[in-house]
Amino acid sequence: MFRTSQTTFMITKKNFGQLPSGEVVDEYTLSNSRGLSAKVITYGGIITELHTLDRAGKSADIVLGFSSLEKYLEGHPYFGCITGRIAGRLTSGKFTLDGKSYSLAINNAPNHLHGGNTGLDKRVWSAEIVKHSSGSDALRLSYLSPDGEEGYPGNVRIAVTYVVTEANELTIEYEATTDKATLLSLTNHAYFNLAGEGSGRVDDHVLQIFSDEIAPCGEAMTLIDRREAVAGKANDFTKPKRVGDALPGLWNNHGDNYFLRTQSTGAGAKLTPAARLVEPRSGRVLEITTTEPCVQFYSSSSLDDSFVGKAGKRYEKHGALCLECQRYPNSINAPHLGNITLRPGETYRQTTVHSFSVEK
Repeated sequence: MFRTSQTTFMITKKNFGQLPSGEVVDEYTLSNSRGLSAKVITYGGIITELHTLDRAGKSADIVLGFSSLEKYLEGHPYFGCITGRIAGRLTSGKFTLDGKSYSLAINNAPNHLHGGNTGLDKRVWSAEIVKHSSGSDALRLSYLSPDGEEGYPGNVRIAVTYVVTEANELTIEYEATTDKATLLSLTNHAYFNLAGEGSGRVDDHVLQIFSDEIAPCGEAMTLIDRREAVAGKANDFTKPKRVGDALPGLWNNHGDNYFLRTQSTGAGAKLTPAARLVEPRSGRVLEITTTEPCVQFYSSSSLDDSFVGKAGKRYEKHGALCLECQRYPNSINAPHLGNITLRPGETYRQTTVHSFSVEK
């Protein structure tokens, strides 16, 4: 525990379970004095719980997930996990880098999705408690992704740091290096329902995305590798819009990858607004800023009541939404839309901040 004269930051640890291989999975709880707390497990770096207060001072867990490791091992749609080596879809799972061709797993036909069959979301990460520049203690997870893992080149050392600050923020910082040219674009895949997990559809949430353009998709959600203006369309969230009003007009009712108005990445990139989400009944507000050039809005269109969450309630279609800050997934095949190549001597860096407040 770390204390100052004015505030208390706490990180606690307990056992969350054991893999069939014998590897132990731990759960860390990060909290501040303002009612914000996050639980993170070393399996996939999954945010299993995220508690914050509403306008009446009542706490609720606002992310989808499970209370046991066994449920995660049975399979799930990336609830709350570190996602990569590439977050999103790589067209046909193919790319050429420095004259060498690579073919990755087609786990979302006809494309490669979220790092493959056994991506970073299914690995056990090492954990340590570190001091953060905010003054809070922080949880730092690290993992060495070996050369050839899921078909990707390079031994890639990745560190993901979670911190809950007294400013009522959950900040996630990513850092990575490689010994061989490779591809890397990471995100966290949290499913948010600001009314509380398992409380039903998010139709009444009001969403704003600070973007004027999306990356359109064709059949099977395959990226077309161009920009498309959103003005006047169902996916136009430039002004706050009720999510339920937009859903019928979204491609496959799914959501899109949005290009943010600020397009810098890496060292020196500044935090820029990505999205603002409001749940009117509770008054809870989530504001996301990031150093990344894109945010993927996903409406949880694949949920179908088959998953029973922590409160014992089934997760229905559109029972949450995701706002995944990332780089353009297929940019190795479409360099005019970004860059996800990491080379020896370079350091991959990314910061995404989730700020919580209430509307009176």
